Amino acid sequence: MLFEIPVLNNITMNHLSFIIGYIGYNSAWFLMIVVAIVSFIVQWRFKSKFNRYAEIGLLSGLSGKEVAEKMLRDNNIYDVQVISVEGQLTDHYNPENKTVNLSPDVYYSKSVAAAAVAAHECGHAVQHARAYAWLSMRSSLVPVINVASTLTQWTLFIGVMLLIFTHNVFVLAIGVGALALVTLFSFITLPVEFDASQRALAWLNNNYTVMQTREEHEQAKDALWWAAMTYVVAALSSLATLLYYASFLFNRRN
Repeated sequence: MLFEIPVLNNITMNHLSFIIGYIGYNSAWFLMIVVAIVSFIVQWRFKSKFNRYAEIGLLSGLSGKEVAEKMLRDNNIYDVQVISVEGQLTDHYNPENKTVNLSPDVYYSKSVAAAAVAAHECGHAVQHARAYAWLSMRSSLVPVINVASTLTQWTLFIGVMLLIFTHNVFVLAIGVGALALVTLFSFITLPVEFDASQRALAWLNNNYTVMQTREEHEQAKDALWWAAMTYVVAALSSLATLLYYASFLFNRRN
C-alpha cells in the first residue's frame, strides 16, 4: 500500500508554529539536559545490574547459547541460528538472515544475565515467526530511518547556521522532518522491546530446566526491565532533541 505525504497548508503551519512557539529555546535546552542526566543514570543502572547478575550462575548450568537454542526449539523455530558476535552488549536478532546474535559475555556465560538476554533476543525471533505487527512495521521502516539518520547528521547544524545568517528555513525544516522520523522509529521500538521481554520472561517462568528458582526469575525480570528503560530514555532523548530544533525553527518563523 502506498502512502502520500500530506502537504501542510498555511493554516496548519500557523497552528503548529503557535503550539511549538510556547516551547522556548531555554525550556527545550533544559529538557534535553534533564533527559541526558536521566539517560546516564539509567544506562549506569542497567550496566551495574547486568554486571551483578552476570556473576550469578544459573543452577541449571546452561549457557546463553543453550538457553537461546532451547527457547527456539520450544517455540517450534528451527530456521534461526544462534551465533556469537564480537563486542559487549551487542546482542540482537537479525530478521534478514534469521540469526540470534549474542555477545561473548552472553553466548558462553552460564549466568542469570546471559539467560535473560538470550531469551529476550529469542523473543524477537518468536515475534518474527508469529508476524508480530510492531516488529514488521519497525523492520519496514529501517531503510527509511537509515536515510533519515544520515540527513540529521548535517542538515540540523547547517540548517541552524543558514537560519541565523540567511533566515532560510528550508534545510533546517528537512532536518527536523528527518529527526521526526527517527523519533517516531524510537517510539515504535518500545512495544517491540517490551513484548520481547514479556515473551522471554513467560518462557523462563515455565521452564524449570532453565531457571529453577523464583529468585533467578526475579533477577532476570529486573535485568530486562532496566534494559527496557534504556530504550525508553533513548526515545525521550530523541523527542527532547526534536522539540529543541522544532522550537528553534518555529520560533524563528514567528
